Amino acid sequence: MEEQFILRVPPSVAERIERLLNEDPSSEEDKSLDLSFSENGRSGNFVIGNEHFPVSLLDLPCVVESYKTYDDSALVKTADIGQIIMVREPGDSAPDVVEYRHGLTPPMRDARKRRFRREPDLNPELVQRVEKDLLNIMSGGTIENADILTLNEQEEDADGNARNANKKVAPTAAPKQADVAEAEANAGAPERSDSEESDDSL
Repeated sequence: MEEQFILRVPPSVAERIERLLNEDPSSEEDKSLDLSFSENGRSGNFVIGNEHFPVSLLDLPCVVESYKTYDDSALVKTADIGQIIMVREPGDSAPDVVEYRHGLTPPMRDARKRRFRREPDLNPELVQRVEKDLLNIMSGGTIENADILTLNEQEEDADGNARNANKKVAPTAAPKQADVAEAEANAGAPERSDSEESDDSL
């Protein structure tokens, strides 16, 4: 896999880069092209010819795959692109965020807000308390500040459900007289096995 990024430049700079790539550099005034970053790795300078442009490195809201082809038939994935280098005009202000708001195509405009699931609204104190309780339980301890009323109500509900289950058990039906008589008749005569029947046949 290759390491790739997207370079987004103003239209005037894009024309100069296109001329530089398509024509002979020796006949072109803008034959120098350079990109350098400061120590923080998020801002720097883009140089083309004698002009300097400020740049910012931003994270894309989603990963973009890039492909290339050798035979105009099969595509080969070359990289996952997650960052974009924004070249600004000298007077433009630097963005105050690390993540770029939009994707690369019009449907991905404002992608983080329009297309991604919103983060749940959780109270940080509640999350910390639950995490602490879970760690206590895993280490063999008990929950601190447990709601005793809720636990007692749950126990009472469980006891009530057990009592109701005992009341709903149906009494066993008494055996019928015909079944009893048949059982007594069968008890008097011994059962014959298959071996005894074979002995009689001899």
